Amino acid sequence: MILIGQYDSPFVRRVAIAMRLYGLAFEHRPWSVFGDAEKLAEVNPLMRVPTLVLNTGEVLIESFAILDALDHIVAPALAMLPAGGQERREALKVCALATGLADKAVSLVYEAKVHDRSTASWTERCRSQIAGALRELEASRMSHRTDWWFGPSIGHADIAVACALRFLGDAHPRLFDLAESWPMLAAHVARCEALDEFQQIQQPFKVMPLQ
Repeated sequence: MILIGQYDSPFVRRVAIAMRLYGLAFEHRPWSVFGDAEKLAEVNPLMRVPTLVLNTGEVLIESFAILDALDHIVAPALAMLPAGGQERREALKVCALATGLADKAVSLVYEAKVHDRSTASWTERCRSQIAGALRELEASRMSHRTDWWFGPSIGHADIAVACALRFLGDAHPRLFDLAESWPMLAAHVARCEALDEFQQIQQPFKVMPLQ
Protein backbone atom coordinates (compact mmCIF):
# COMPACT_ATOMS: atom_id res chain seq x y z
CA MET A 1 0.00 0.00 0.00
CA ILE A 2 1.04 3.60 -0.61
CA LEU A 3 0.19 6.40 1.81
CA ILE A 4 0.43 9.87 0.29
CA GLY A 5 0.83 13.02 2.35
CA GLN A 6 3.18 14.65 4.83
CA TYR A 7 3.21 13.71 8.50
CA ASP A 8 2.75 17.30 9.64
CA SER A 9 -0.87 16.83 8.59
CA PRO A 10 -2.84 15.46 11.58
CA PHE A 11 -5.03 13.55 9.13
CA VAL A 12 -2.14 11.81 7.38
CA ARG A 13 -0.40 11.17 10.67
CA ARG A 14 -3.41 9.49 12.29
CA VAL A 15 -3.69 7.09 9.35
CA ALA A 16 0.04 6.30 9.38
CA ILE A 17 0.09 5.67 13.13
CA ALA A 18 -2.96 3.43 12.88
CA MET A 19 -1.34 1.45 10.07
CA ARG A 20 1.82 1.04 12.13
CA LEU A 21 -0.24 -0.16 15.11
CA TYR A 22 -2.10 -2.55 12.81
CA GLY A 23 1.20 -3.93 11.54
CA LEU A 24 0.31 -3.00 7.96
CA ALA A 25 3.29 -2.34 5.69
CA PHE A 26 3.10 0.73 3.46
CA GLU A 27 5.23 2.94 1.27
CA HIS A 28 5.15 6.58 2.29
CA ARG A 29 5.15 9.31 -0.35
CA PRO A 30 5.43 12.69 1.45
CA TRP A 31 3.79 14.75 -1.27
CA SER A 32 2.72 18.29 -0.51
CA VAL A 33 -0.76 19.46 -1.47
CA PHE A 34 0.90 22.59 -2.84
CA GLY A 35 4.35 21.62 -4.11
CA ASP A 36 3.23 18.24 -5.51
CA ALA A 37 -0.29 19.21 -6.57
CA GLU A 38 0.08 17.95 -10.14
CA LYS A 39 1.29 14.51 -9.07
CA LEU A 40 -1.39 14.32 -6.40
CA ALA A 41 -4.13 15.24 -8.89
CA GLU A 42 -3.27 12.17 -10.95
CA VAL A 43 -4.20 9.99 -7.98
CA ASN A 44 -6.80 12.11 -6.17
CA PRO A 45 -8.67 14.77 -8.19
CA LEU A 46 -9.39 16.68 -4.98
CA MET A 47 -5.61 17.04 -4.45
CA ARG A 48 -6.05 16.29 -0.76
CA VAL A 49 -4.26 14.11 1.74
CA PRO A 50 -4.29 11.51 3.10
CA THR A 51 -4.68 9.40 0.01
CA LEU A 52 -4.14 5.65 0.30
CA VAL A 53 -3.51 3.39 -2.67
CA LEU A 54 -4.34 -0.22 -1.84
CA ASN A 55 -2.40 -3.17 -3.22
CA THR A 56 -5.32 -3.72 -5.62
CA GLY A 57 -4.79 -0.24 -7.07
CA GLU A 58 -7.97 1.09 -5.46
CA VAL A 59 -7.58 4.65 -4.19
CA LEU A 60 -9.09 5.66 -0.85
CA ILE A 61 -9.49 9.27 0.25
CA GLU A 62 -10.34 11.03 3.54
CA SER A 63 -9.04 9.72 6.84
CA PHE A 64 -12.41 8.46 8.11
CA ALA A 65 -13.03 6.39 4.98
CA ILE A 66 -9.45 5.11 4.92
CA LEU A 67 -9.53 3.95 8.54
CA ASP A 68 -12.96 2.37 8.11
CA ALA A 69 -11.60 0.35 5.19
CA LEU A 70 -8.50 -0.66 7.14
CA ASP A 71 -10.65 -1.81 10.06
CA HIS A 72 -12.23 -4.28 7.65
CA ILE A 73 -8.89 -5.40 6.22
CA VAL A 74 -7.33 -6.38 9.55
CA ALA A 75 -8.60 -9.14 11.82
CA PRO A 76 -11.82 -8.09 13.63
CA ALA A 77 -10.06 -8.23 17.00
CA LEU A 78 -7.62 -5.53 15.85
CA ALA A 79 -10.24 -2.98 14.77
CA MET A 80 -9.74 0.22 16.72
CA LEU A 81 -13.35 1.31 17.07
CA PRO A 82 -15.99 -0.27 19.32
CA ALA A 83 -18.02 -2.79 17.33
CA GLY A 84 -21.39 -1.08 17.75
CA GLY A 85 -23.96 0.60 19.93
CA GLN A 86 -23.63 3.74 22.01
CA GLU A 87 -19.89 3.26 22.62
CA ARG A 88 -19.19 3.20 18.88
CA ARG A 89 -21.29 6.31 18.33
CA GLU A 90 -19.46 8.07 21.13
CA ALA A 91 -16.06 7.05 19.76
CA LEU A 92 -17.01 8.36 16.34
CA LYS A 93 -18.11 11.63 17.95
CA VAL A 94 -14.75 11.98 19.68
CA CYS A 95 -13.01 11.36 16.34
CA ALA A 96 -15.25 13.93 14.65
CA LEU A 97 -14.56 16.54 17.33
CA ALA A 98 -10.82 15.94 16.99
CA THR A 99 -10.73 16.11 13.21
CA GLY A 100 -13.07 19.10 13.21
CA LEU A 101 -10.76 20.86 15.66
CA ALA A 102 -7.81 20.04 13.41
CA ASP A 103 -9.68 21.38 10.39
CA LYS A 104 -10.27 24.69 12.17
CA ALA A 105 -6.62 24.86 13.17
CA VAL A 106 -5.68 24.35 9.51
CA SER A 107 -8.14 27.09 8.52
CA LEU A 108 -6.36 29.50 10.86
CA VAL A 109 -3.04 28.65 9.21
CA TYR A 110 -4.49 29.28 5.75
CA GLU A 111 -6.04 32.55 6.88
CA ALA A 112 -2.78 33.95 8.23
CA LYS A 113 -0.09 32.30 6.13
CA VAL A 114 -1.60 31.30 2.80
CA HIS A 115 -4.28 33.95 2.27
CA ASP A 116 -2.01 36.56 3.90
CA ARG A 117 -4.85 38.15 5.83
CA SER A 118 -6.56 38.01 9.19
CA THR A 119 -10.32 38.45 9.18
CA ALA A 120 -11.22 39.11 12.81
CA SER A 121 -14.70 37.55 12.69
CA TRP A 122 -13.48 34.40 10.94
CA THR A 123 -10.47 34.03 13.23
CA GLU A 124 -12.61 34.43 16.33
CA ARG A 125 -15.13 31.92 15.04
CA CYS A 126 -12.41 29.31 14.44
CA ARG A 127 -10.92 29.92 17.87
CA SER A 128 -14.35 29.61 19.48
CA GLN A 129 -15.01 26.33 17.66
CA ILE A 130 -11.65 24.95 18.74
CA ALA A 131 -12.26 25.96 22.36
CA GLY A 132 -15.71 24.36 22.29
CA ALA A 133 -14.29 21.11 20.96
CA LEU A 134 -11.57 21.15 23.62
CA ARG A 135 -14.14 21.58 26.39
CA GLU A 136 -16.23 18.68 25.16
CA LEU A 137 -13.21 16.42 24.61
CA GLU A 138 -11.90 17.22 28.09
CA ALA A 139 -15.27 16.30 29.62
CA SER A 140 -15.44 13.09 27.60
CA ARG A 141 -11.94 12.00 28.60
CA MET A 142 -12.69 12.82 32.22
CA SER A 143 -15.73 10.54 32.09
CA HIS A 144 -13.64 7.61 30.80
CA ARG A 145 -11.21 6.49 33.47
CA THR A 146 -9.96 3.52 31.44
CA ASP A 147 -6.34 3.30 30.29
CA TRP A 148 -7.37 4.53 26.86
CA TRP A 149 -10.47 6.45 25.87
CA PHE A 150 -12.69 3.43 25.26
CA GLY A 151 -10.97 0.59 27.05
CA PRO A 152 -7.63 -1.08 27.72
CA SER A 153 -6.30 -0.70 24.16
CA ILE A 154 -5.51 2.37 22.10
CA GLY A 155 -8.10 3.23 19.46
CA HIS A 156 -8.89 5.67 16.69
CA ALA A 157 -10.33 8.20 19.13
CA ASP A 158 -7.07 8.28 21.10
CA ILE A 159 -5.00 8.71 17.96
CA ALA A 160 -7.25 11.34 16.38
CA VAL A 161 -7.25 13.52 19.49
CA ALA A 162 -3.50 13.25 20.03
CA CYS A 163 -2.69 14.08 16.40
CA ALA A 164 -5.11 17.00 16.33
CA LEU A 165 -3.76 18.50 19.54
CA ARG A 166 -0.14 18.00 18.52
CA PHE A 167 -0.92 19.92 15.31
CA LEU A 168 -2.74 22.65 17.26
CA GLY A 169 0.27 23.08 19.53
CA ASP A 170 2.75 23.09 16.67
CA ALA A 171 0.81 25.41 14.37
CA HIS A 172 -0.54 27.76 17.05
CA PRO A 173 1.76 27.43 20.07
CA ARG A 174 0.39 30.48 21.90
CA LEU A 175 -3.29 29.96 21.16
CA PHE A 176 -4.28 27.49 23.89
CA ASP A 177 -2.60 26.21 27.05
CA LEU A 178 -3.68 22.57 27.35
CA ALA A 179 -1.89 21.91 30.62
CA GLU A 180 -3.61 24.82 32.34
CA SER A 181 -7.14 24.56 30.97
CA TRP A 182 -7.49 20.98 29.73
CA PRO A 183 -5.23 18.79 31.90
CA MET A 184 -6.86 15.49 30.92
CA LEU A 185 -6.19 16.20 27.27
CA ALA A 186 -2.64 17.34 28.00
CA ALA A 187 -1.95 14.07 29.81
CA HIS A 188 -3.54 12.10 27.00
CA VAL A 189 -1.36 13.75 24.35
CA ALA A 190 1.78 13.18 26.42
CA ARG A 191 0.97 9.49 26.84
CA CYS A 192 0.33 9.01 23.12
CA GLU A 193 3.40 10.95 22.01
CA ALA A 194 5.59 8.75 24.24
CA LEU A 195 4.65 5.65 22.21
CA ASP A 196 7.15 4.41 19.62
CA GLU A 197 4.61 4.67 16.81
CA PHE A 198 4.04 8.34 17.52
CA GLN A 199 7.76 8.99 17.89
CA GLN A 200 8.50 7.30 14.57
CA ILE A 201 5.76 9.06 12.64
CA GLN A 202 6.05 12.80 13.09
CA GLN A 203 7.21 15.86 11.18
CA PRO A 204 7.80 19.44 12.30
CA PHE A 205 5.04 21.68 11.02
CA LYS A 206 5.81 24.37 8.46
CA VAL A 207 3.77 26.14 5.81
CA MET A 208 4.87 25.14 2.32
CA PRO A 209 4.92 28.01 -0.22
CA LEU A 210 2.43 28.00 -3.07
CA GLN A 211 3.96 27.16 -6.43
